[in-house]
Amino acid sequence: MKIAVIGCGYVGLVSGACLAEIGHEVICTDNDALKIRALNSGHVPIFEENLEDIVKRLHASGRLKFTSDIPEAVRAGDAIFICVGTPPLETGDADLSAIENVARIIAVEARSPKLVVEKSTVPVQTGKQVKRALQVYGRTPGVQFHVASNPEFLREGTAVEDFLHPDRIVLGVEDPGAERQLREIYQPILDQKFKCPVHGAKCPPAPPVKLVVTTINSAELIKHASNSFLALKISYANLIADLCERLHADVDEVTAAMGMDPRIGPQFLKAGLGFGGFCLPKDVQAFIRLAETASVDFSLLKEAEMVNKRRISAFLDRLRKALWIIKDKQIGALGLAFKANTDDIRFSPAIEVITRISREGARVCAFDPQAAERARAILPDLQYAKDAYDTAKGAEALLILTEWPEFRSLDWDRIRDSMVRPLVIDGRNLLDAAKMSEMGFEYYSFGRPERSVAVPTT
Repeated sequence: MKIAVIGCGYVGLVSGACLAEIGHEVICTDNDALKIRALNSGHVPIFEENLEDIVKRLHASGRLKFTSDIPEAVRAGDAIFICVGTPPLETGDADLSAIENVARIIAVEARSPKLVVEKSTVPVQTGKQVKRALQVYGRTPGVQFHVASNPEFLREGTAVEDFLHPDRIVLGVEDPGAERQLREIYQPILDQKFKCPVHGAKCPPAPPVKLVVTTINSAELIKHASNSFLALKISYANLIADLCERLHADVDEVTAAMGMDPRIGPQFLKAGLGFGGFCLPKDVQAFIRLAETASVDFSLLKEAEMVNKRRISAFLDRLRKALWIIKDKQIGALGLAFKANTDDIRFSPAIEVITRISREGARVCAFDPQAAERARAILPDLQYAKDAYDTAKGAEALLILTEWPEFRSLDWDRIRDSMVRPLVIDGRNLLDAAKMSEMGFEYYSFGRPERSVAVPTT
């Protein structure tokens, strides 16, 4: 099947590449001509494990194409996946102007029947508005449009694997034709019959992929409801961490035991700086606004959002307590991305921490394995280190702001000896508190017993 993907952002690139990987002919389009030029020259503008190799290989084979001519892509595709951004407005509502603009282009340019699929995260009843726009602005008599919702559940850092080995695929449809076409598109994934670029010849055992067929309204709601629930779990874990600190318990022990309960599960129970990135904060705000417009009191979700926002202030309080004075202190920061295995800095707690301590006069030196170039665009005056050791050199405190696995395996003896004061404040509970204390560090984290060495006096 020929598929057009409109929007070459994160979701569009991953979706387009993976749809081509399972055998479809895909043309990806975007109104950003520079981005399309870069993709055609072999440069993938985002970091995502496995994605660059897939894009280059499939583009070379001709199965994955890129164009800035959106009308051309619309006319070429039997199915059109809308993957444009829906950023938050000042009110918290999702900005759907790009969705409407794409719907109008499809309506005007289509010359044959089209399946129009919402892949972007949108509020409930957006599908209804898309369908109306296609009817109102259509110019070719007899052209029929089918509208469907197919929300994505991709985690940055594992998005390719998530797309090809999902736990469920949600199809929001209102007619048998749309369901039939979407089933055909996803059949290779449902059957797990494709050459996997992640695992090679043999993928690890996994339960069969669940296909969930719902109405369009339900499918649109599922995405927001899922992300908002994950945000609730993270905020709950952080409140448990606060309680553990007051009662001298260990949050890692508490949440590990909680996660053994299959009704709860271990994921998203990690205490620390809280959630960031583009999806969770945006979707929580949009879900709150949706509830308000429907006259549903969702104060539970509002409180979860406030808990998350307070995490950075709590972290900075730890830093101030340990350092006393922040002004003119040399501080190292490990991590800029909002999470490991991505270069995404949108709504990153790390960026917020660095911005706030810089305003207080700290001299900050930062390192991130992937996100430094993106950070330079918004923090041009920040000092960027060549590696983690360079970050720690001469520092009076070292902050762990992103949970990159390689930070665990650093030579911490070397880091300790290069610092003016061996103080580590771990915003991600990444390191072993007992070991750090044994090595001579003053070490602080969230919700775990403080294990700091005595500071020598003269």
